[in-house]
Amino acid sequence: MNLLYISISGNTRSFLKRLQSFAEEQKRVNTNAVTFTLKEIDDNCLFESELEPFIAFVPTYLEGGNGVDNGTQEILTETLREYIEFENNASRCLGVVGSGNKNFNRQYCLTAKQYAQQFDVPMLEDFELRGTSADIERIYAILSELRDNS
Repeated sequence: MNLLYISISGNTRSFLKRLQSFAEEQKRVNTNAVTFTLKEIDDNCLFESELEPFIAFVPTYLEGGNGVDNGTQEILTETLREYIEFENNASRCLGVVGSGNKNFNRQYCLTAKQYAQQFDVPMLEDFELRGTSADIERIYAILSELRDNS
């Protein structure tokens, strides 16, 4: 399964590398277990058409405000949004997983919620900062089920 992501502070990258390691451990026990191919999108990458379905992982960085009636302007992660908008990539997006900091209350994972709405895909799950082992297991299970049902 392909996972596209952007990582500004390294939290999302760290989470996905741990998720990928967890998936590889599962594969040793069950040859049918899902594994992941990670693709980091950043300001220097060339946009290309995605040929396979993918899940987008996006942290939340907003420009000030409270995230509801002001301060909903995405900053730093726009490259992932533009990549998904490129050619037919949005049609291959199966869902979004968000990350953020719960200290920001209603802004928590707001960018992922906006992506889900814009691209008409489900927001599959969320995790805080670098995530926990429980987050890894929960999100792995959700992505495994998604693969099995598609």
